[in-house]
Amino acid sequence: MAAADVPHQTSASRATDRPGDVSPFALGLLLRRAHWRAAAVMGEALRPLGVELRHFAVLIVLVNRGPTVQRDLAAATGSDKAGIMRVVDDLERKGLAVRRAVPGDRRVRAVEITPQGLELFDAAHAAAEPLAEHLAAELGPGGTEQLTALLTRLAHPAGPEGPAGPEG
Repeated sequence: MAAADVPHQTSASRATDRPGDVSPFALGLLLRRAHWRAAAVMGEALRPLGVELRHFAVLIVLVNRGPTVQRDLAAATGSDKAGIMRVVDDLERKGLAVRRAVPGDRRVRAVEITPQGLELFDAAHAAAEPLAEHLAAELGPGGTEQLTALLTRLAHPAGPEGPAGPEG
């Protein structure tokens, strides 16, 4: 195909992450930018506690599910096998989680949150509260609830598992 045969694209249809972008990538790009901003704010809350968001993501899974094998932690946090091993190693070093043998399969280890991990989990929520309130204030009255409802519908679409999806 010659250059003359290629349809001319206007700059308005090219993917950006600026307000008003109408490209098919716009929603994903805006969600990515919003995630970066929210993650930076939550990272500020976690930094004084000596953990990063990737550590806290694993603690969330452990609080929600109880002892969890590493492959399931990787799936639940969007990590790969090597990445989840590094995070669990960090959590063990800090005394926030432990690996325990799984009865009936000596090759598999389940990760379990420790009492110190639960303390840190609670402390992180307390530290994040004012930062989250500041972030949410930009949405105006009712905005947080509306955004949460919309994001929940995107993250957990109705399907065979029910309205909350597989994590329900």
